[in-house]
Amino acid sequence: MQLIEVKDKITAADFIRVNIEINKDDPNYIRPLDKDIHDVFDPAKNKAFRFGEATRWILKSGDGKLIGRIAAFVNKKYKNKGDDGPVGGIGFFDCINDQSSADMLFDVAKHWLLQKGMQAMDGPINFGERDRWWGLIVKGFEPPLYCLNYNQPYYQQLFENYGFKNYYNQVCFALKVVDPILPKFYQRHAECAKDPNFSVLHIKKNQLEKFAADFTTVYNKAWAGHGGLKEMDRKVVLKMFKSMKPVMDEKLSWFVYYKNEPIGIWINLPDLNQWFKHLNGRFGLLDKLKFLWIKKTKKCDKFVGLVFGIVPEWQAKGVDSYLIVEGGSKVIQAQRLYEKYEIQWIGEFNPKMINVAENLGTYRSRILTTYRYLFDRTKEFKKHPILL
Repeated sequence: MQLIEVKDKITAADFIRVNIEINKDDPNYIRPLDKDIHDVFDPAKNKAFRFGEATRWILKSGDGKLIGRIAAFVNKKYKNKGDDGPVGGIGFFDCINDQSSADMLFDVAKHWLLQKGMQAMDGPINFGERDRWWGLIVKGFEPPLYCLNYNQPYYQQLFENYGFKNYYNQVCFALKVVDPILPKFYQRHAECAKDPNFSVLHIKKNQLEKFAADFTTVYNKAWAGHGGLKEMDRKVVLKMFKSMKPVMDEKLSWFVYYKNEPIGIWINLPDLNQWFKHLNGRFGLLDKLKFLWIKKTKKCDKFVGLVFGIVPEWQAKGVDSYLIVEGGSKVIQAQRLYEKYEIQWIGEFNPKMINVAENLGTYRSRILTTYRYLFDRTKEFKKHPILL
């Protein structure tokens, strides 16, 4: 076998091809957009390079076939819990069902991270934000959501046989849109509805600056400083909303206000992979035109939950139920806009949000695992602490 570090366009293309070769016979596999993978390793596109570095390798068999790949990265901004010292990351792992091949990939990543002063490695994770390419699928091998990892079931044994341990599980939740919302949501909604100071609005593409400002207000009150999350800047949110605009369905993202002040958000998008799966990984100019035609002619039957939150002073007062009934029951459900709903992953270390998702009447559609490997094999392993 031969390990080759990715150094040029040819090996970068091979890095993409490994994922295709491993999964090509799986009917549930959806090829990621090539640009989304390349951008992770482009310092001009990925701001994580300001605080760290990344490298990657491909693995070839003796007869030259592509049989594996892995990336390794260090990031000073990577917030990890516990007392395991500096922790690096591995990701974008693919491999044939052969432990010796997997071990060779894990070894090269481990040795590179040791040279960078790391004392442990988490994986598979992303060199960047946690909303993309994070965790190993261990349950729910269905067509993946956009930028959600997908892998073969035997990967779990490859990781665990090497010595990785489950640091935390990530849970996705789903439901059918036709399923009735639990009665308690209507009861709590009714209490809020008595107060005329409450109101809701769905996002409007021609008012993105207003909604970006409202999103920023709620996000920074509800999440900043929690679990290591930092404040978001309104300009960054506006840029994010503008990038989402071509695929945005206005009736899927909702804001709740009290006396016209934003106090809650519920942000969703259509399941983009239902369209992107027809592009075979490409997203050039002609592919973008094809995408617009596909989007117009092929109905998407699932939408995906990205962000849900209420500012602290309004939590546990029924505002979440008010928002869900006004936006979900009265519009999305009543107008049968979609058939299925799936919530992006929530870490099991966050029982409050797990409880919110389960109270919607959902079922656990997927489970992903983030593993940790301690370089000091005599050290006691501890799971991710529970967020209080």
